Amino acid sequence: MQTIKNYLSLVKFSHTIFALPFALIGFFLALKEQNKVDLLPSNYNFFIKIFCLVIVCMVTARSAAMAFNRYLDKDIDALNPRTAIREIPKGIITPKNAFSFVVINCLLFIVATYFINTLCFFLSPIALFVILFYSYTKKFTALCHLVLGLGLSLAPIGAYIAITATFSIVPLMFSAIVLFWVSGFDIIYALQDEGFDKSQKLHSIPVALGKTKALQLSRLLHVTCAILVLVTGFFDHFNWLYSIGAACFIGMLIFQQLLVKPNDLSKVNLAFMTSNGIASVVFATFVMVDFFV
Repeated sequence: MQTIKNYLSLVKFSHTIFALPFALIGFFLALKEQNKVDLLPSNYNFFIKIFCLVIVCMVTARSAAMAFNRYLDKDIDALNPRTAIREIPKGIITPKNAFSFVVINCLLFIVATYFINTLCFFLSPIALFVILFYSYTKKFTALCHLVLGLGLSLAPIGAYIAITATFSIVPLMFSAIVLFWVSGFDIIYALQDEGFDKSQKLHSIPVALGKTKALQLSRLLHVTCAILVLVTGFFDHFNWLYSIGAACFIGMLIFQQLLVKPNDLSKVNLAFMTSNGIASVVFATFVMVDFFV
């Protein structure tokens, strides 16, 4: 049991709450478009099978990405007082075991996509490349936050493809929402390590622009995200429930931006975990209920 807890901590399993609700949006949007959303789906076995496989894909892909990031950054994490307590630097999990965990999750992800449909299976290496490549980006580009956002933005379109085996504009719009949302809050999170990253010649928006301008860019990304939330609701003619979810989501964007100031980072964790977790779950709940109304 303790070993399981260690690996859940390694990959920050609780952070799955960010992208998973958007994957569910993509999933139920696809079901709605194929007239399969009702209290008793006509193709119940299909619904359960794909739903379970989508959850497996989400968990394994994210676990692989996080564990790979911890594996690749093990030496850097050991030097940073904030991250030295992580499982690999502390010796709780060996680098070899962490890498094996990455490989196992990648294989499980690919196998799950095989049982979903052919398109998902053929796209699985591309998805893995994007989410694993992020771990390298901090070594050469300040745009690493956007790469992270891109990785998580695959959730809604991926879940949509799982049902339809096609691309569509609305799930892509939800993916764009995730891209700008995640990129914005990751910049906030990176403010904590500005000094350390600079000393180690690592790249990030706070290192490149300084804390004040980095926060300004984060706000610009979240403004863009908010606009996309409104445009998506208008574009697909969502009902009033979507409007409530959108208002809550945008409200949480504003809330987290007000919590953090260049000279006061004491509430970064509240802005990062709590506000974004609430934003994702509440927004997704209202959107999915909207599908049934």
